[in-house]
Amino acid sequence: MNIDKIIRRSIDVKTKLLTPEFIADLEKVGQMCVHALRNGNKILAAGNGGSSSQASHFVGELLGRFELEREALPGICLSSDLTNLTAISNDYGYERVFSKQVEGLGKKDDIFIGLTTSGNSKNIIKALEKARAKDMLTIVLNGRDGGILKDSDLVDVNLIVNDENTARIQESHILIIHIICKYIEDGLFKNS
Repeated sequence: MNIDKIIRRSIDVKTKLLTPEFIADLEKVGQMCVHALRNGNKILAAGNGGSSSQASHFVGELLGRFELEREALPGICLSSDLTNLTAISNDYGYERVFSKQVEGLGKKDDIFIGLTTSGNSKNIIKALEKARAKDMLTIVLNGRDGGILKDSDLVDVNLIVNDENTARIQESHILIIHIICKYIEDGLFKNS
């Protein structure tokens, strides 16, 4: 194992995000989140496996704090409640585990953020379909070549980390999450 090589590879993947298009899309996501939260809406987030942990991490930053001492912000991680996960997947199948929660918890102008390192996660796609039907805003933290979701009209902003290695994609996703959190806190609380 070459530790130096792994660290350099992680840096290289993140460096590829430094394009005007990606930065503009990330700023758009920040603006969408600030606008939604300022107007009393909430953010729902979901993912599978490591992406589930990252969705939970993101919501924890909303409910607790990122860098600023401030009031809690409304966020729900759809992959955190074991009762919901097991009941819905048992009764409807794992493909609908997030869409049923979006159906029950989401409302117009809320935001759904799906995390997928492939762009092909069926339960994320179903959740996006339900979010779109409810007039929610949709964001995907994506990977590889974007998969099925690459040019999907289900997605308002698609943040694709174009790499084949799941770990490197997830490392970039957590950076993106932290940037979104910073944007939210600065937009809502920095001058107050």
